Amino acid sequence: MNAIDVAILGASGYTGAELVRFLANHPRFNIQALTADRKAGHSMAAVYPQLAQLSLPELVTIEQVNWDEIAAVFCCLPHATTQEVLAKVPAHVRIVDLSADFRLDDPEAYAKWYGHEHHALGLQKEAVYGLTEIKRAEIQAARLVANPGCYPTCSLLPLLPLAEAGLIEVDDIVIDAKSGASGAGRAAKEGSLFCEVTEGIHPYGVASHRHVAEIDQELSKAAGHAVTASFTPHLMPMSRGMLASIYVRTRDGVTAADIRALLEKRYAGEAFVKILPKGGIPQTRHVRGSNLCVIGVAGDRVPGRVMIFSVIDNLVKGASGQALQNMNLMFGLPETLGLDLVPMFP
Repeated sequence: MNAIDVAILGASGYTGAELVRFLANHPRFNIQALTADRKAGHSMAAVYPQLAQLSLPELVTIEQVNWDEIAAVFCCLPHATTQEVLAKVPAHVRIVDLSADFRLDDPEAYAKWYGHEHHALGLQKEAVYGLTEIKRAEIQAARLVANPGCYPTCSLLPLLPLAEAGLIEVDDIVIDAKSGASGAGRAAKEGSLFCEVTEGIHPYGVASHRHVAEIDQELSKAAGHAVTASFTPHLMPMSRGMLASIYVRTRDGVTAADIRALLEKRYAGEAFVKILPKGGIPQTRHVRGSNLCVIGVAGDRVPGRVMIFSVIDNLVKGASGQALQNMNLMFGLPETLGLDLVPMFP
């Protein structure tokens, strides 16, 4: 079979490096171009020495990419820089965008949450929200997939089936989420320095984190009316991993066992979403380096309330792994190709 040539825009960041790691052993996708801004002209080995054994193209600027040679692109550029770049990509190229630029359906909502108008409304209209296990059919037919954020992926995979089935009161959802420091990206920031992160935990983006816009958008679609979730992210002193502790109020008569049974049925046969049996509580270390989302369900001491625990690796299922899963679908390939990754432990 012929190789499918791909480009990674923003390859010098964490998500770009993860994609290189996955694609190195992919049987169909071939890395044809890697771009970086400040690192253009360097090798990937100079930026990420752990990739030195791979035969990879040199990092170039986006302007140097020969799009005639490219069939697919993973866009790992920062938010707000993606729109104008992707608007110039030829129509034959299929795109998975890992930024937030195409995740929100409503341009006014985008402007509210990101502070400026959307500059590629034509592309926005054709973008498909890429939560793979929920949007599989739409992703297969898409040219542009907006890869979900890490917090929404971790939160929505357990919540959407419950909202669709009417098992929970969607006006009373509390999401208490924790992430490793890699979620902030590789750029030098004071808040990501070792001394700022280690030996502590703190909430951030309180009542204002941009990912909640995605969570509200998709929950509203599932419920059939507007939903506003309570969501607070926290920064943890670890490099990667994400845990969402989710508290829901159930409809009358619905138990934790009913919640677990519905999730087991919904995700039966899924390669990357696993529901733990009664008593099972997932840990971030159990999914580290993998494309898995592992979910546990427990009854609360408060009658009518259930606790749901969802864990992912924020750089894999929360970013690059799901992006590759989506691109596999877009080219009619088994979505597990390149992603048969056993979690790293300890």
